[in-house]
Amino acid sequence: MASRGSVKPFVHFNAKHDAEVLRKAMKGIGTDEDTILMLLAARSNDQRQEIKAAYKKAFGKDLVKDLRSELGGKLEDLILALMAPPTIYDANELHKAIKGVGTEDQVLIEILASRTCEEIKEIVKAYKKEHGGKLEKDIMGDTSGHYQKMLVILVQAGREEGVDESRVEKDAKELFAAGEEKFGTDEDKFINILGNRSAEHLRKVFEAYKKIAGCDIEESLKEECTGNLEALLLAVVKCAKSVPAYFAESLRESMRRAGTDDETLIRIMVSRSEVDMLDIRAVYKKKYGDSLYSSIQEDTDGDYQKALLYLCGGND
Repeated sequence: MASRGSVKPFVHFNAKHDAEVLRKAMKGIGTDEDTILMLLAARSNDQRQEIKAAYKKAFGKDLVKDLRSELGGKLEDLILALMAPPTIYDANELHKAIKGVGTEDQVLIEILASRTCEEIKEIVKAYKKEHGGKLEKDIMGDTSGHYQKMLVILVQAGREEGVDESRVEKDAKELFAAGEEKFGTDEDKFINILGNRSAEHLRKVFEAYKKIAGCDIEESLKEECTGNLEALLLAVVKCAKSVPAYFAESLRESMRRAGTDDETLIRIMVSRSEVDMLDIRAVYKKKYGDSLYSSIQEDTDGDYQKALLYLCGGND
């Protein structure tokens, strides 16, 4: 499958040369931020890992530590995010979300709802390796109730494959009976079906549900659930329908608030840059009438803006 990312491997790549360029940009008085961001945003993550190795070999120094001491603010956050291998980046973001002051539920929800089963399995391994603990155990220590149950199901990464035609109608009816028809919601039914069926299967279930309930499953979830559970189940439904559409909406929200939610903006732009940024851009334009590029331009500035626009990859 052709990558739908905006960042592609740099064609005439030379890790040693890049390492030298970066060293020069950081040596002496003042830092050449422009050179750093232009170079790193135009390399794939694998290439950045090679540059890291070449830098250590040539100069006996840790590139990430040097970048951290030379850069500051949001540009530093963005560049350091670009330097982490994707799986380790996700594991670190989850760890920070759980171990920080108060749980950053938005991060748990975004990562666990949007990543594939393969990705989640790798994240679980990376989490243990980097942080010495079990992701599932840490999530359980920090969350409760049906929200916790759903997160634990997602961490199992055991979604079924394909569509079971014989079960589509049954699942839709069960969801309807669990919510709309019942006084008090049977959350376990929602969790079991939304947490374990494949995205293809769920898309058919949602179509059947609409016929039975006369409304979208999202409408029902908003009425039946509240708080973190509602946010998580909605994210799972949106990702089953379209992951790029889910991220387009999250990006829009991150920039439409009073004050930009830079953490979310950075996390999505970095983690989707080699996956589906082109699709996210297309959905964004279609849904909001503005290009993602122009929204970033309006909402950010300086070198930080320049780096984000590089990751966006073009104006639509």
